[in-house]
Amino acid sequence: MLVKTYCAAVNGLEVTTVTIEVSMNPGVMYRFTGLGDTAVREGRDRIAAALQQTGYKFPHGDITVNMAPADLRKEGSSFDLPLAIALMAASGSIVCEELERYMIVGELSLDGSLQPVRGALPIAIKARKEQFKGLIVPAQNVREAAVVNNLEVYGMESLQDVMNFLSGRQQFEPLHIDTRREFYEQQAHFDLDFSDVRGQEAAKRALEVAAAGGHNLIMIGSPGSGKSMMAKRLPSILPPLSLAESLETTQIHSIAGKLGRNATLISQRPFRAPHHTISEVALVGGGTNPQPGEISLAHNGVLFADELTEFNKQTLEVLRQPLEDRKITISRAKYSMELPCSFMFVASCNPCPCGYYGDPTHQCVCTPGQRARYMSRISGPLMDRIDIQIEITPVPFKDISKAAPGESSEKIRERVMKARQRQEERFSSLPALQGGAGERIHCNAQMTERMIHQFAEPDEAGIQMLRMAMDRLSLSARAYSRILKVARTIADLEDSEKVQSQHIAEAIGYRNLDRGDWAERGV
Repeated sequence: MLVKTYCAAVNGLEVTTVTIEVSMNPGVMYRFTGLGDTAVREGRDRIAAALQQTGYKFPHGDITVNMAPADLRKEGSSFDLPLAIALMAASGSIVCEELERYMIVGELSLDGSLQPVRGALPIAIKARKEQFKGLIVPAQNVREAAVVNNLEVYGMESLQDVMNFLSGRQQFEPLHIDTRREFYEQQAHFDLDFSDVRGQEAAKRALEVAAAGGHNLIMIGSPGSGKSMMAKRLPSILPPLSLAESLETTQIHSIAGKLGRNATLISQRPFRAPHHTISEVALVGGGTNPQPGEISLAHNGVLFADELTEFNKQTLEVLRQPLEDRKITISRAKYSMELPCSFMFVASCNPCPCGYYGDPTHQCVCTPGQRARYMSRISGPLMDRIDIQIEITPVPFKDISKAAPGESSEKIRERVMKARQRQEERFSSLPALQGGAGERIHCNAQMTERMIHQFAEPDEAGIQMLRMAMDRLSLSARAYSRILKVARTIADLEDSEKVQSQHIAEAIGYRNLDRGDWAERGV
């Protein structure tokens, strides 16, 4: 007897429907084909134990299992449940007339209960696209998968529940979620607020500009100056996620297994802060079993690199291409996958090994050579890709104690959202292909060179100012483009149609950590 069940294999954000074919004839052999990895092949033992605990026996006979397409590598334990159902149907233990109308995924425990799997959301999207009637998932994945409408999603606790449902012995109701209501209800709450930050008005202005245009930013200052404190509050002033952005972000976290139990859509922009000991693979993704890295987990959000100079230099260099292309292609001997990674890169570091160079209250004990070697851990090409570079000095205690609470994140966010709205209106009429890879432009940081010439050309005074800055600071052509992008954002914050000289002046002020400037100061 030949029986087919349907499940899915996830590779990056790409999901492929997998057909599990089980042929059973008289005999004693068990054959497995279809490029399953060790976890897939070990599923036979988990299925046998789960069936025994459920009151069934593993079927005996000449069994051939094939997972089609046979040339696609299958990894993980999510194939346990559909394979168990196929074996039971092929042996006649259960009879299901609508087996081909359901996609099934789940890992089996030895006691027959179902364990959660990765990628339930993209699998649900694939099931709807392939016009399956329903999707059967472990109960812990049901809310994650149920955000996909026009698809019946059933959350099951055990193998017995699944067999009872498919054979018609027991009725279960699919879970329905009001996705939009839940999504918008969870957006407004932030634990951290900029009102907690006393002083540092220049730094907060730079963060506002960065948030308004989606620009990369680095803060350099001595310990205790508030770099990490301000960076952690950056998500509270960023524009809220759109439903489309949330769906894309949630898919990435689903594949990585980062969603909590009973999670639905991610409603706030991600904030990822990897430790400086992170490896290249953990940062960009990949591995033996390919997984998204930190740059993809930060997609549509913020990647914060605290103590940037402590990161391995080779690890930092892998950021250069993703920062430009906003996607990462990972190619290995056995697979190739492409993941999105459009994020704001925010970094902080000390100005020297002791941390107190330029501090008004502490004496720096580092030599110029030590400072130069320390800062050289950040390469020129990487620094070139950071739009806003600012120095931060600590706020004296007397100023902290007397200062009133700072401006709230809500007020800053209002200005940021108005600037972003102007950018959306400006770019909405442009062809999608101008953004690269068929994507649309949403903020100034994503502008192409053609758009810079179209929307960010300064007046004559601004051009003269730029020419002087290029000569004095030894700026590259990339730095020139980034100054214009930042100036365009500053103009948007001021509701100015044209980029004027004062906007250029402020944007140039955010490049004062470029290599030429540091050399002039003897660092």
